[in-house]
Amino acid sequence: MAWNPRGGDGGPWGGGGGNGGGGGPWGRPGGPSGGNPGPDIEDFIRRGQEMLRRAMPGNNFGGRGVVALAVAAAIAAWGATGIYKVSPDEQGVVMRFGKWVDTTEPGLHYRLPYPIEAVLLPKVTKVNQLQLGYRSGGETRIERNAIARNVPEESRMLTGDENIVEADAAVFWRIKDAGKFLFNVRDPEMTVKVAAESSLREVIGRNPIQAALSDKRELIAIQAQEELQRLLDAYGAGIHIQQVQLQKVDPPGAVIDAFNDVQRARADQERARNEAEAYRNDIIPRARGEAERLVQESQAYREQVVNLAQGDAKRFLSVLSAYKQAEDVTARRLYIETMEEVVKKSNRIIIDPSSKGSQGVLPYLPLPEIKKTAGGAK
Repeated sequence: MAWNPRGGDGGPWGGGGGNGGGGGPWGRPGGPSGGNPGPDIEDFIRRGQEMLRRAMPGNNFGGRGVVALAVAAAIAAWGATGIYKVSPDEQGVVMRFGKWVDTTEPGLHYRLPYPIEAVLLPKVTKVNQLQLGYRSGGETRIERNAIARNVPEESRMLTGDENIVEADAAVFWRIKDAGKFLFNVRDPEMTVKVAAESSLREVIGRNPIQAALSDKRELIAIQAQEELQRLLDAYGAGIHIQQVQLQKVDPPGAVIDAFNDVQRARADQERARNEAEAYRNDIIPRARGEAERLVQESQAYREQVVNLAQGDAKRFLSVLSAYKQAEDVTARRLYIETMEEVVKKSNRIIIDPSSKGSQGVLPYLPLPEIKKTAGGAK
């Protein structure tokens, strides 16, 4: 097949380019084909070999070939500049004429050479720290704590019960989507700062001061992190909040002494309340037990008295029946039984008037002492 150039004098790769039907820089038509057949591949290779032979030293056309070869090498080198590598801790943000067109992950990639396309490689695994309510510039934690200064316009916040506290917080964040991070917000760090301050004020404003000063601080920090992440996602900032740490939550310095006095008074009140609760928990069960014991004893006494009364009544009725049948015998028996009960509980002395001696002395017989003596002898 013969080469059919589209324009006038052909370039080193064939027909010259143009706005009409002229060929492109690699021999492809720059516009619609217009019905003309394309170049023959064999003829294209043959012409390339001919050009290389002309570029070799000793040919009359060597100068022109060297220029063409240099241009081709420059074009190849320019095209090779589009190869780039994204490290594991990076994301590639490809821009075409300054406009974000793609985001690439770690590995080898290709873009159109500069100035058509360019690539930015921000670190997406680096954890950044934002200090809210304080500033420190030391390298170690001890140095940061030693030279930290308070920023009251950031730290002073209003609680849900209309008290003022100074809250210092540290916000740890990293890039989640490099393209959104670079192009959706003008100043990402300032955006994080403003959103973090707003989120922390929102959460503290929903809680009383005691919650902010007590062990509920961790819950407040978690709620602030969730609120901050929600705001940044709404902005499309491409930022991930890893943690929000409440460093310090205290009343303002001007009233901290009075506040501590109130806290100590509340602690004393709580201690007194706990002691009263402990005393109540101790005395009430004991009183209930004592009351139960008295109730049981009274019930037993009642049963005893009732039973005795019923027994006495039955005995009286039986005695009455016997008395009606034999009054003298029954009266004598009752007298003897009564005297038996009386004498049984007293010291007994027997005197027999009939055995009075010549000197007028009555015999004395102490029966209880005799009984005791007899019992001791045994």
